Amino acid sequence: MTTRKSLKMDKPGGRGQSRHHHRIGKAAAKGMNSMKGENFGHLMPPKAKADMLSVLSFLEDLGDELENTSELFRSTPNLRITMHLIRGHLEGRLATMTSLIGASRAPYATANRRIKDMQEAGLIDQRPRTETGKSFSLHPSVQLLDQWTQLASRVHRLATSQFGGATTVENSDYYFGDSYLSAKSIPPMEVLAEPLKLAGGLRVLVHGDPTFMVMDNLKRQFEQTIGTQIHQRAFSIDRLREETMRNASRKSSNYDIIAVDLPWVGGFAEQRVLMPLDEVMDIARIDPSDFHTAGWQAAHWGGRAYGIPAQTTPELLFYRKDLFARKGLEPPATVQDLLDAAKALHDPQRGLHGIAWNAARGTALGHTVLMTLADFGQPILDLPPNAGGFDTQHLANREYRFTIDTPAALQAAEFLKELLNYSPPDILSMSWYERIRPYAAGRIAMAYGYTLLAPYFELDDASPAKGQTGYLPHPAGPNGAPIAPVGGYVMGIPANLPKERVAAAVEALLVFTSPAAQKLYVENGSRTNPRYSVGSDPDVRRLSPIFEAVDGMSWRDELQFWPRPPIPEINEVIQICGEEFHDMLRGIISPQDALRRAQERADATLGPPT
Repeated sequence: MTTRKSLKMDKPGGRGQSRHHHRIGKAAAKGMNSMKGENFGHLMPPKAKADMLSVLSFLEDLGDELENTSELFRSTPNLRITMHLIRGHLEGRLATMTSLIGASRAPYATANRRIKDMQEAGLIDQRPRTETGKSFSLHPSVQLLDQWTQLASRVHRLATSQFGGATTVENSDYYFGDSYLSAKSIPPMEVLAEPLKLAGGLRVLVHGDPTFMVMDNLKRQFEQTIGTQIHQRAFSIDRLREETMRNASRKSSNYDIIAVDLPWVGGFAEQRVLMPLDEVMDIARIDPSDFHTAGWQAAHWGGRAYGIPAQTTPELLFYRKDLFARKGLEPPATVQDLLDAAKALHDPQRGLHGIAWNAARGTALGHTVLMTLADFGQPILDLPPNAGGFDTQHLANREYRFTIDTPAALQAAEFLKELLNYSPPDILSMSWYERIRPYAAGRIAMAYGYTLLAPYFELDDASPAKGQTGYLPHPAGPNGAPIAPVGGYVMGIPANLPKERVAAAVEALLVFTSPAAQKLYVENGSRTNPRYSVGSDPDVRRLSPIFEAVDGMSWRDELQFWPRPPIPEINEVIQICGEEFHDMLRGIISPQDALRRAQERADATLGPPT
């Protein structure tokens, strides 16, 4: 790869270094609007709005039926208040304190108290209607809209699965906001109405992976779109973090936009490395409902978004469909199925190994440990369970403890030891790219890998894996469920960016993460995508089966980010697990000792229990 003065790359060999260049795109976002809670019903696609109103009507009618059956089944005032707020928001009707109290069907004092509680919880925004502020309207907050969007999606799916009869194409492809059946192509980018005014041009710090490198190929196109020069620096993941922390210590940021690995979000929020986006923009402009839920949630800390998903790249199990067919094997759904398939396909004499995975000491193996624990139903923290797996909404309270030395974790450790039997001889030095290259070359039958690495075989005509790769979530352990642990990056704004550059940085951020930009990345080789609308675009879906597979996993709630929770201590704990488990895999210590030592070292990263 030839570098330019405006693009500085690491030397080959660092994690994240790539010689694939793809493209980036843009969708024009006009004029900055910092008002929170602005009605955005008119911004939603008609079907999305109709779907949400349909769910609202269903819940309202169900509540009426229950109340007519017995007073004991009366809906809570909070639910009635919420439904009135959301309906008014979608239909463009203002809600007032009087109308909310009436909608609650509760006594005046009770309803008034519930509304105040919801305001204090950040669920309701209040906007003055007069200069004195004595008259005001009430609106659902971004937090409430986000929660309701997810609820509406789940209610729709539950109703369809329970009462919808035979699954139709439209139902099986449903996602909140549209359906694949009626999807239209995303139009090309448009030039911003006004060029961005940034002294010295736009300065961007990214990870040197295939998706971000598309910006280099389309640098001139993006400069034309935003009206200013772009200066991009790309680093391997460890150097990216080092440079980000160096930049945070400066009086003024050297970058307008930075790429942030998802597990870093909590620490960067706590250390004021990143700026909360709701301080500088209307979150509704991002169209949160268009993002895969796990990717959007992972961008948050303490209920606030600190970046916009630029890549949602789950780690999947890649497997050779042709090799499975020859052996009469079914795609593995459980870890035992995986071990059986790996054993059946492992044939070192013929240069074929069963499976490859991240097993290099430190960061690489540490990620594998956390994801394998999750496969066995064990989060790295004592997270409370919820319908989608485990709840991460309250991590900012810092009340969590590590849960490494557990019976489920022992099962996970023993599973990793057994995987060694069907892995290539250099497995203990394999990391991100090393596990995919031999898979692309036809020397591996299965490999755990992020979707961003799929171009290594999907775009290589000489690869035996091209057109023969199936995509699965992680097979589940005895106490787990199939999941696809979400990785990837958000793009955010440094907290120390000079104020005079913030507005323009916001507009550029919206351009780089827009549907049109994401589509352009894909058309030029990327296999990551954080948006439903892009995954449903017919032009995109023709390029790779990976998008349909990932959207299906999101629809089934298999895309999860809780396996690598974005807490401030996560990097250190990943390193700890990667060291202790590496010693275990080398036979230096037992699985029990690895778990005990990892638990003790992880506990030491936390303060004393409160």
